[in-house]
Amino acid sequence: MLVFLLRRLGHGLLVLWLITMAVFALFFVAPRNVAQTLAGRQATPETIALIEHRLGLDLPVWKQYLKFVENALHGNLGYDYYHQVPVTTIIGQALPITLSLALGAAVLWLLLGVFNGVVSAIRPRSLADRGLTLFSLFFYSFPSFLLGLLLLYFLYFRLTLAGYQWFPAGGYSPLAQGFGPWFQHLVLPWIALALLLAATYTRLTRGSMLDVLGEDYIRTARSKGLRESRVIVRHGLRSALTPVVTQFGIDLGQLIGGVVVTETVFSLPGLGQTAVTAINQQDLPVIIGIVLFASAAVVVANIAVDIVYAVLDPRVRLH
Repeated sequence: MLVFLLRRLGHGLLVLWLITMAVFALFFVAPRNVAQTLAGRQATPETIALIEHRLGLDLPVWKQYLKFVENALHGNLGYDYYHQVPVTTIIGQALPITLSLALGAAVLWLLLGVFNGVVSAIRPRSLADRGLTLFSLFFYSFPSFLLGLLLLYFLYFRLTLAGYQWFPAGGYSPLAQGFGPWFQHLVLPWIALALLLAATYTRLTRGSMLDVLGEDYIRTARSKGLRESRVIVRHGLRSALTPVVTQFGIDLGQLIGGVVVTETVFSLPGLGQTAVTAINQQDLPVIIGIVLFASAAVVVANIAVDIVYAVLDPRVRLH
């Protein structure tokens, strides 16, 4: 078990190292004038000179890279000269919003997708199976921005005209200001993300459950007289969750890195909207910081998936 985890951790660190090399080459080696690029078009000569001194741009490239990695390991992702604050401050302000959106939606889509997939698998070719399959195909092909706009139109605009102000138009209310406003501002984005991703998990769980329920050990468990619910949950679902966990780790890591469309539609100033704003303003230090953070989030999520693998299926520890 320990060797398995160390091997996966080593793979994750290798990926992060390759990402830091790619980011450094893209933003610090390729530009002709790195300090000018990082400072922005309206930077003064004094500001450019200060950046060159802080980043050690007069040093050899390999020393610049080592300093870049050292700063990242110490949590120093650079300085945003556009807003005159450290990049970590900007990420720290946007991260709670993205985390609230991603984790809340993850709970909804996982419960909905797994439940629908199990129901479809235990009743194949039934009316429930066909209905849930249609549900999956419909939302799987639905544009995310259109679903968000439809939710805002029907659950905010139309209800508000009818005198029911249950949902706000958008924006974010911190949890520190109360659970009620925080929940009201996030419930529509949660529903939008959950409906889109639950479709994938419904199809994935259904296919995996159908394969597992045809295995010999499932027939053996039934022949021993075990209750059908115990056979399905204890023996079938546990083995069928392996591909679901894989997809969940990938999706959650990507969402923590930023949900651009959903945050834009619902005016949530999370990492996704922050990244779009930084790109439009050519605020490169913020772009670099978000890229590094998002990459680390995906790697950590995949390592967590490998740990869950080892718990769900001990055979994985041998690979």
